[in-house]
Amino acid sequence: MKSRSVFEGLTAAQRDIVSYWKSTARNGALPTRADIDPGKLRAHLGSISLIEVDLDGEARFRLVGTRLQPLLGGDARGRSLSSLSGDVSSLWSRDLERTIKKQTATGGVTERSEDRHAWLRLPLDPGTDGLGLILCHDVFLKQKTEHISPFSSLFPPIFPQLAA
Repeated sequence: MKSRSVFEGLTAAQRDIVSYWKSTARNGALPTRADIDPGKLRAHLGSISLIEVDLDGEARFRLVGTRLQPLLGGDARGRSLSSLSGDVSSLWSRDLERTIKKQTATGGVTERSEDRHAWLRLPLDPGTDGLGLILCHDVFLKQKTEHISPFSSLFPPIFPQLAA
């Protein structure tokens, strides 16, 4: 299957992962699971999950990174997304259907009240069995805060020669 992705990523981690994913594609075809070398994604493994979508549309975790396990209540391998709480399920369900149907990379950074959710959904070649495989990357970042100048920079020094 051909990848029609133009998404390059918004965060440094997303750009790194998307670049690697694209580099594993052969002749414009989607990479397979076997094409993905975990060693090349070592810095990101804790935030990576692999989701398999069966022919009936049921999505299950095949792999879950260690940084994601607390959010999922432990190792979620084999669990369906529908078995998770609504909020958590919706995080991973984001753009899965579009990613599978269009065989294109999707991702973004979603502002939430408590944090920012940086996410990727990268399709892998389903092979002959037709199961959809999605390489996911999910990171929860602190909210952006306004940059506040240090107190000393608010007032010019009275004696500039002493301010060095």
